[in-house]
Amino acid sequence: MKKYYMLLLPVVAALVFSSCVSTKKYQAALSREQELRADSSQLSSQIAQLNSRITNMEGENSRLIKQIDDAMKNAKQLAGQANMTQEQLQDEQKRVADMMRLMDQQRQATENLRKKMADALVNFKSNELTVTTKNGRVYVSLQESLLFPSGSAVVNPKGKQALGQLAQVLNTNPGINVLIEGHTDSIPIRGKYEDNWALSVARATSIVRILTDAYGVDPTRVTAAGRSKFEPVDTNDTPEGRAHNRRTEIILEPKLDELMQLLNQTADTTNM
Repeated sequence: MKKYYMLLLPVVAALVFSSCVSTKKYQAALSREQELRADSSQLSSQIAQLNSRITNMEGENSRLIKQIDDAMKNAKQLAGQANMTQEQLQDEQKRVADMMRLMDQQRQATENLRKKMADALVNFKSNELTVTTKNGRVYVSLQESLLFPSGSAVVNPKGKQALGQLAQVLNTNPGINVLIEGHTDSIPIRGKYEDNWALSVARATSIVRILTDAYGVDPTRVTAAGRSKFEPVDTNDTPEGRAHNRRTEIILEPKLDELMQLLNQTADTTNM
């Protein structure tokens, strides 16, 4: 029996030793597996972090690209606005230049008309009529003593002569608008006319009829108006002053169609 145990002892020892070696290998393998698992987990975490950073960078990159695109669009818009503003400035400068040119032409036309009218009426005395310019218009002021008897709207022969010479200038200068204004002093009138309003209108209308009917002035160019006593040129407190106030003014204005059209265009552009 003892011999049997002696034979069995090496076998048991071998099995025990073999079992110890397998356990160590197993423990070593298990430990390595755990290390690999830990490394794998760490790598996964790092990969996730890198992916997150890449995603963030892509988002930031997209935002930067959009900002660049927006900046380029704004730059193009500003360049377009600058070009538009430059064009508008050039257009405005041209309109101003055109306006100045037309105004110079208007002033020259008015002065030429004044000279023509003064030359046509040169034979009449200064106490009978005057020719002046004011506010871009030519004023031919004819005194009552030249045109009418006191309190009447019937034109004197000498007044008709003056109107005939004036009409010659009007007929050779069709681009002129004509306004006839009757004026009186402040003394209330008695007789045929109700008041100074009626007399001033009747005198203006009488002159219009002579210009158009007797001398062929285009009636579409002529307007009659009565001002009564309300636009005096002198005092009504003296006989001399009242005589100055009793007058008929023929107001001549070169037509401003082209200038008015340009002014309207400028106003429309400003309101846009």
